[in-house]
Amino acid sequence: MAAILLIEDDPLVRRGLQLALSRHGHDVHTAETGEDGLRALRETPADLVVLDLMLPGIDGIEVCRRIRADGEVPVIMLTARGDDYDVVGGLAAGADDYVVKPAQPTVLDARIRAVLRRSAGASDGVRTFGALRVDTTALTVSLSGEPVPLTPTELRLLLTLSRAPGRVFTRQQLLEEVWEHDYLGDSRLVDNCVQRLRAKIETDPAAPVYVQTVRGFGYRFGPV
Repeated sequence: MAAILLIEDDPLVRRGLQLALSRHGHDVHTAETGEDGLRALRETPADLVVLDLMLPGIDGIEVCRRIRADGEVPVIMLTARGDDYDVVGGLAAGADDYVVKPAQPTVLDARIRAVLRRSAGASDGVRTFGALRVDTTALTVSLSGEPVPLTPTELRLLLTLSRAPGRVFTRQQLLEEVWEHDYLGDSRLVDNCVQRLRAKIETDPAAPVYVQTVRGFGYRFGPV
């Protein structure tokens, strides 16, 4: 059973999702404002946050930034629109996935379970690439001996790319393997996660050594 914090200002939506997710086996706590949600997260740690972006006071994008500044708890954002500033801003702030409202409980539950599975990688030991060390058993990453804190999605992306250095993964392949989206998904999920990962493991994210773009195709790891 996962501990879920749901931050949603609409009382009907909040209550409906709380009941539905509880029926799916989750332990759901709620907050109606960004301020209340951040306070609740500090007082009672959660396994995952479901975050509405259209909140009064501190909006969801700022809430996501503050969650990311304090830790690596996964975030799924709820947005009323699927192709605008909300999605781009939320992903850039560090959200792991998004669901367009009205959110179907079965879809949201599937996304929650997929995000939570991302911290489970292949247990094939330690992968070393120059200064970068990826321990696939302990699920830790270090760069020049210093630990690199990654979200579960960032870690799953790194594990997927680094298991086959030199192989080109299309965005759709990464959506299927990392996000478990088995349909034509939103490539912005991949691109934003790549940008966040590069910011953490690359000396110069504008000239990446580890996560390289193959124009017109997707991404590959190395050569290093």
